[in-house]
Amino acid sequence: MSVPKTMKGVQLIGHGGPDKLVWNDAIATPQPGPGEALVKVLAAGVNNTDINTRIGWYSKDITDATDDTDPQAEVEAGGWSGALHFPRIQGADLCGEVVALGDGVSNLTPGMRVTCPTNQPEPTPEAPTRFLAIGSEFDGTFAQYCRVPAKQLHDVSSSPLSDVQIAAIPCAHGTAFNLVSRSGIAPGDRVLVTGASGGVGLAAVELAKLKGADVTALASPAKQDAVRTAGADVVLDRNGTLDAGAITVAIDVVGGSGWGAVIDALAPGGRYATSGAIAGPIIEADLRTIYLNDLTIYGCSYTPHQVFAELVALLNAGKVSPLVSKTYPMADIATAQADFTTKKYPGKLVLIPPQD
Repeated sequence: MSVPKTMKGVQLIGHGGPDKLVWNDAIATPQPGPGEALVKVLAAGVNNTDINTRIGWYSKDITDATDDTDPQAEVEAGGWSGALHFPRIQGADLCGEVVALGDGVSNLTPGMRVTCPTNQPEPTPEAPTRFLAIGSEFDGTFAQYCRVPAKQLHDVSSSPLSDVQIAAIPCAHGTAFNLVSRSGIAPGDRVLVTGASGGVGLAAVELAKLKGADVTALASPAKQDAVRTAGADVVLDRNGTLDAGAITVAIDVVGGSGWGAVIDALAPGGRYATSGAIAGPIIEADLRTIYLNDLTIYGCSYTPHQVFAELVALLNAGKVSPLVSKTYPMADIATAQADFTTKKYPGKLVLIPPQD
């Protein structure tokens, strides 16, 4: 297909509020270099990580919950790996169509429908868990086209899921599947999922059930039906009491003041896995609970290629079904992010770029 010289999209021009998201009708369309592919964006999900990056929440200077962080706070190293280069096109979720290939690419063909992980593994001997995050370390999906390393793209042409559904998977299901894989969830496990009505939480419930676990989920009353539909065996209020030793695995993306109660709920030999801290990154617990109960803690951001490939196999087989509550034109990103932060929608929100 013919690729225009310029494209439309959203540029983040600095850390701050929604005013830092600027719509641009004439961004130079990227060209694929060796080992890269140019992908036409069909749909792009909205995620906490996009908002966190915009407000600079990944800076060590920020200690508040994401909702309590002042978007006007002065930060320099506010991205996943430190300072960002502005303007940056954000967007951590991709469903797209391959339209052009750089030299040396043999695993893709034009017209192929593709997706890719949010955190893209690029390990080195010195940094074996190194990754680059799309929409943070390099331009992402909040535009009509994006350039992606070809080795990170996965063919989803055969999936029965829609473009919008696939765009809801990489960040949420990718994060959740990494948590499930790292913590070794298996039949017989009693799993607790915090923040279970969000994108990652719902995906964790669904994927833990696929692994044969019994799932207890924490969610606000208004969104508990969606959590039950995802497969939770027991749904409790997010401020509900957890019995000591009741679970073998905790999947936690909340953190904050409730962290100690989650640790106390783990049985001896239990595993705790985290990929987020929406209620706050600074936590408090009794270290004796951790070492006397022989607990294992997993911090999960690096996603090995084979883990995401296994998730892609599930979505190509139609075994996962992400909940998308609402879609928006990409130009309405500020509205979509405002709706996202209200937490009134379960699952995911998705942006649709202009299809010129």
